[in-house]
Amino acid sequence: MGSGPSRPNVPTIPDDYESTLEVTVSRDMKDIVELAKRQQALLIVLSEPCLGSRVLLAEAPVDIGRGARGGLLIDSDSVSRRHARVEWTSASHKIVDLGSTNGTFVNGSRVQSHELRDGDRVQIGKVLLKYIAGGNIEATYHEEFQRLMRFDALTGVLNKRQFGETLRSAMGGSQPLSLMVLDLDHFKKINDTYGHVVGDGVLCELCSVAREKLNPEAVFGRVGGEEFAVFWEGGNQQEMLELAEQLRSATEQHRFTFEGKRLSVTVSIGVAEHDRNAKETDEALYDRADAKLYEAKAAGRNAVRG
Repeated sequence: MGSGPSRPNVPTIPDDYESTLEVTVSRDMKDIVELAKRQQALLIVLSEPCLGSRVLLAEAPVDIGRGARGGLLIDSDSVSRRHARVEWTSASHKIVDLGSTNGTFVNGSRVQSHELRDGDRVQIGKVLLKYIAGGNIEATYHEEFQRLMRFDALTGVLNKRQFGETLRSAMGGSQPLSLMVLDLDHFKKINDTYGHVVGDGVLCELCSVAREKLNPEAVFGRVGGEEFAVFWEGGNQQEMLELAEQLRSATEQHRFTFEGKRLSVTVSIGVAEHDRNAKETDEALYDRADAKLYEAKAAGRNAVRG
């Protein structure tokens, strides 16, 4: 993909929400270096409702919430009116929870106050953000945005659009190609019982389990809330069924935990092989694998069908 225009065509935060640091003249090179460091920090939003929006961070505190004034305004029901604040400590930025209803999380852990480091993932309600510090923030911002165009912000695997494009391209080849569609069983119960942050953690951990089991030729993507898909160019249906069974078994045996308590996590999987003789479309192939997924669920879940 190209680097794109200097400002992506996505919802953006109004200019008066960006905190800037006034540049002062100094003869002390150390002060200038420190000033530059403090200018090169920002928060970028990785999910809806304002995907790609950013707020520059300097010395002035920046409030985050549905009612934020002069800060990062996020219009989402999962976000409190005054949810969190980013403050400068003279050495680094830290994020402070302001007594929010759904909490503030950094890299999956709930925090009251946390010193931010480059690359930290911040979750405000259901909204994901990333803290970027150092280097060329314009280049880093656009690099991050281009990554968001291809990968799922939460799990890091291909997003639905990119997975579909990659699948369509692969179906033009001459090798066997098989597709599996997998869905977490009773995932809504996990969200309802433990909260969406724990549910997000389960999704990320499932992806880690899958990466360990999938062969290097397999292409992995998130195609729905708790639904994932894998295609294997060069793998026939029997080989994909064996791979799917390995993934099902590994998920069942993996120790998913929350506060020391083990969570019961299983997946149902449907498998289909591309019919090249019938010039099958990617939508038709997906529908056949999806039908097999529902057969697996109808059979009691935690099963593979193909």
